[in-house]
Amino acid sequence: MVPYLNQKDSNGNVLRVGYTVDDHDQEKDPLHPSLPLLQHADLEDKVVLLRVDHNVVKKGKILDQYRIDVTLATMYNIIERGGRLVIMSHVGRPYDKKTNTLTVKQDEAVDAIVGYLQRKLRIKFAIPKFHIFEKEGIHDIDTSINWLIQDLRARKIGGIYLPNTRWFAGEEDKGEKMERLAVQLAALADVYVNDAFGSWQPHTSTYHVTKYLPSFAGLCMQDELSNVRAVLEPKRPFVAIVAGAKYDTKIGPLTAIYRRVDHLILGGLIYNTFLCAKYGVKIKGVEDSDIVLAKDLVEQDRNEGKILELPYVVESDTLEGRIEGKFRTLHIKDFKPGEDYQFIVDVDPASFEPGTEVHKGLESAKTIFVNAVMGLMPSFWHGTSKMDETIDQNRTAQKFFGGGDTLQEFKSLHPGLYHAALDSPKYYMFTGGGTVLKVLEEADPFGLPTVKALIASGEAYGYQKWRAGCTSKI
Repeated sequence: MVPYLNQKDSNGNVLRVGYTVDDHDQEKDPLHPSLPLLQHADLEDKVVLLRVDHNVVKKGKILDQYRIDVTLATMYNIIERGGRLVIMSHVGRPYDKKTNTLTVKQDEAVDAIVGYLQRKLRIKFAIPKFHIFEKEGIHDIDTSINWLIQDLRARKIGGIYLPNTRWFAGEEDKGEKMERLAVQLAALADVYVNDAFGSWQPHTSTYHVTKYLPSFAGLCMQDELSNVRAVLEPKRPFVAIVAGAKYDTKIGPLTAIYRRVDHLILGGLIYNTFLCAKYGVKIKGVEDSDIVLAKDLVEQDRNEGKILELPYVVESDTLEGRIEGKFRTLHIKDFKPGEDYQFIVDVDPASFEPGTEVHKGLESAKTIFVNAVMGLMPSFWHGTSKMDETIDQNRTAQKFFGGGDTLQEFKSLHPGLYHAALDSPKYYMFTGGGTVLKVLEEADPFGLPTVKALIASGEAYGYQKWRAGCTSKI
């Protein structure tokens, strides 16, 4: 099977879809020249195994359909060019690494996603059923799916949506189960397309399956990779806002981001840990081991002064909610070494008011990257809301938002602004904030395991030679 387009002009030159190969100037193109692109795949009458990141379901309901909507263009492209869709995505974290057990729960099923797609596209999707073993998940894609594949090729159904990929025992396995699942997935299709930028980990459905099928980057994946280059090579001043629930998991990304930014704003437990390390205080919920780790960042910033500290924080006696009389605003200048504080659950909106260093930094920025929720949601949302408003007031900066929680809270707190941002050239919403942090840490978007796997597949199936041949004819 020749997996690439073989369209030619009147002179016999091989063409791309919509433009010739040499239009894609390598110096101007932010994509890797060896990355196989969906536009080049031969899809006519082919079954296409499409990996997406539709991890938008919690307790059986879709909270924000954005990560589904950004893959619709890829689905349309595949169908319009004669391909037949088999879609797969992970939902939640069914696998418990501590107990080595896999729990299949109906509220982590893909049913809600399929329902949304059927309403959106007016296409019938079938969800195959496989035997589920208690605490072990699905062992195999059994032969019962062959009837659905036949119906798919015969156009009796619009598409197939596989069960949650993390229900399969081989998805996160590194041995025989992984290899078996990779072979079984590949047996379903003729072509593989990865459109799941947010799922960079080398799992079976994102990585190992590429060894057995000609593989391509989907349109969403291409868009994300192009835009992440703008974060790696930003217009300056460049301000990044990063929050998180645990400091030790963010050391690598924080160190890398600190080197790249002009200013860094921290939030969440990461900021609490920084405050403990710098001011010698104890904040409930911050681990001593993390405080020790954060001292390196404090020392580095003592010399370079890139961190813009949020001056007003909200202390709460409880994590049970915003209870009158049990929370208060503190100023960090009043922190005294050796003092103990209750939970710091938010930053006060006053931290973003005109005149503060934070406001000045955001006002003057040319590039802003946000992977942060400032407060303990849903009760403490005021700091995040003010942050979003302040960022939007900068009309000239290029603004990049990333991460499921970041986008979800942005939409929840400012629905009008969120929908305006989706259509604004000054905003870009990444589907995977953690993936952007990984790229910033590695300094190379094409170093992601899943992207490297696509490039390796291109080598195995002759993509690079095909492309070189196209270029030489024009």
